[in-house]
Amino acid sequence: MTLGVAIIGCGLIGAKRARALAGQRLVVCADTDKARAQRLAGTTPGAEATQDWRSALRHPGVDAVIVATTNDALAMVTLEAIRASKHVMVEKPAARSTRELAPLIDAARGAGVRVRVGFNHRYHPALLKAAALAREGALGELMFLRARYGHGGRIGYDREWRADPAKSGGGELIDQGVHLIDLARCFLGDFERVSGLAKTYYWDMPVDDNAFMLLRTREDRAAFLHVSCTEWKNLFSLELYGKQGKLQIDGLGGSYGVERLTHYRMLPEMGPPETTSWEYPMGDRSWALEFQEFVDDVAQGRPPGAGLDDARKALEVVEKIYRDSGYDHR
Repeated sequence: MTLGVAIIGCGLIGAKRARALAGQRLVVCADTDKARAQRLAGTTPGAEATQDWRSALRHPGVDAVIVATTNDALAMVTLEAIRASKHVMVEKPAARSTRELAPLIDAARGAGVRVRVGFNHRYHPALLKAAALAREGALGELMFLRARYGHGGRIGYDREWRADPAKSGGGELIDQGVHLIDLARCFLGDFERVSGLAKTYYWDMPVDDNAFMLLRTREDRAAFLHVSCTEWKNLFSLELYGKQGKLQIDGLGGSYGVERLTHYRMLPEMGPPETTSWEYPMGDRSWALEFQEFVDDVAQGRPPGAGLDDARKALEVVEKIYRDSGYDHR
């Protein structure tokens, strides 16, 4: 089976998606900037370009839609794609709020289409290997997770769309934060108690540039997370602790440094642990691996591993911390 794909939103993420279609066929590119849509369509012979995203949904050759717009349009475009009976890959966070997300969940329930949310970090090789080791019991009973994720912005960052709450729904917490929340849920389970702080320390913008989270499951497994766009040197670090050892992931490739997984296995006599490391210096294949799973979801008629309910649970954490921190991005 080969899917005909429409990409709605032809910026940086839309272009990444176009390069990672896992053998599927790009049919049409839509963007409010016609020239940008034309540039992306020009990378694939026969692909069309349009400013009218609704016409892209109606295109007879389209089976699946990638929604890679700014956050304010994610839910609107996804809802129309579901109503048009198209399978959908929508970028995280899928909506600016749980209220905005709710109609998508209702529409998808009986629509007979697959809707996957783009939590591509799950598909980085170090994270895939870490998840496999944790499932196999390499760490014993899990206790807690600690993670940091950040970048340093750029000149004018506080004037880009992510700094406009009407378009973004929030700042660093709803941007990189949802990735850490999603990964922590994958390892530890659902969080029932949420506390934290979202704060604007540096950038001249009405959204947060740092967020700190303490999330606890029913069993009191804890995730301590920090996301930042005042990191200055790009950073990704995730540490998962069990009663028999620890997994540490550093880097995501590119400006975040070589992706590396280290397994520290506690010995019976304790002391220095037995240490095994894996490095993944190749390019980022997470986008292609994720999209291949989406294709498999469609072919097998199975619920996506990262779906709208996962987006809802991440947004519930985001909203609780924004409320507690005095931010109102509604």
